[in-house]
Amino acid sequence: MTCKQVQQVFPEIEQPEIQEIQAAIDAVTEDYRFRPVELKQVASGYRFQVRKELSRWVSRLFEEKPPKYSRALLETLAIIAYRQPATRGDIEDIRGVGVSSSIIHTLLEREWIRVVAHKEVPGRPALYGTTKQFLDYFNVASLSELPTLQEIQELGMSLNDPLLDNTQQPMQVKSEQQETIEQQETVKQVTETIGQTAKTVARLNTTTE
Repeated sequence: MTCKQVQQVFPEIEQPEIQEIQAAIDAVTEDYRFRPVELKQVASGYRFQVRKELSRWVSRLFEEKPPKYSRALLETLAIIAYRQPATRGDIEDIRGVGVSSSIIHTLLEREWIRVVAHKEVPGRPALYGTTKQFLDYFNVASLSELPTLQEIQELGMSLNDPLLDNTQQPMQVKSEQQETIEQQETVKQVTETIGQTAKTVARLNTTTE
């Protein structure tokens, strides 16, 4: 729930100020700091959830196995998350292979991505971006909480890759083959990061929003 949703629980004449609600939420968050359950802010608001370090124990209580995602799906999701808005053509250019319609359909069905606009070119292809549900699932409140460029660099990723075109690094002249290799390596590293997060969060997803 968001602070606004909490406020609307009260009768109109008794509604506390948003600042008061935020202060109360901060107090509850502090109270739960050393408990096995935490009050966590994600994109859709605040929710109680099992702490990440305890998720593997809680997952033993449930027979359902965490969902498995194909590498192609994770690569597609990684490109959209870091380059959005992105067209299907953009994704195919970076991956070097075609994107299955079923992958896009799955991501749309899970509400991890949405059509944010249409590119003003012949055919007006859809531009895809991530959603609040995507952020909620990966346990973050905003895109800024995804691995930073510095963290990506530590994974051995190239800062000159077009996938991360907001790095403002000096441009270098590269062959088409070099750019393709670097793009594919970038996708590989980002995919591994998102894939590992997906496995962890899938075990942790016994939450109350």
